[in-house]
Amino acid sequence: MPRHTAHPAGMTDEAQQKAAELTGRIDRLGGRLARMRKALPANDRLRGGLRQAVLTAIAATIAYLPTQALGLREGFWGAITAIAVVQNEWGAARGAGRDQFLGATIGGIVGVAVVLTLGQAYLCYLVAIVLAVLVCWVANLASASRLAAITATIILLVPHTGTPQHMLFSRVSEVGWGALVALTLVWAEAWLKKR
Repeated sequence: MPRHTAHPAGMTDEAQQKAAELTGRIDRLGGRLARMRKALPANDRLRGGLRQAVLTAIAATIAYLPTQALGLREGFWGAITAIAVVQNEWGAARGAGRDQFLGATIGGIVGVAVVLTLGQAYLCYLVAIVLAVLVCWVANLASASRLAAITATIILLVPHTGTPQHMLFSRVSEVGWGALVALTLVWAEAWLKKR
């Protein structure tokens, strides 16, 4: 009979074991997929790479150019996000877009809260990193934690002329725009392939 001891995360031993088994299976499948891609003929890899490169360049351009027309100084965040979000398939792109947006939002909010309550000293920066990652994990968004830490770093360490709140709004809106552009293009491409 399986033990049902509750863990701090609220998972029983049985649930933790099943989660570990699924994680191992996903890792093995990912490895098999990577080996299959490497086994593709060079022409197929070239076509796939060219398609990905063109889609990425289009997404980066669409995400970047409007920010320049609007006079935004940090429109490159939209382009960088679009590049990070464009994936070979819709599910992966959707997950990357979610992680980018939620990570930027959580990291930005934590970063601004730390600046306003504790200041911008190096120790405050470390507190912001720990809190941003911790909030993501507690919210079951562990995959967004790196982006949260990056945004907290931007809020606390990158020199800017406006307020931390303005930096938060700018970063989150530009990341959101870049993710939206990339997701729209990946979805449109998948839709056109089905037709």
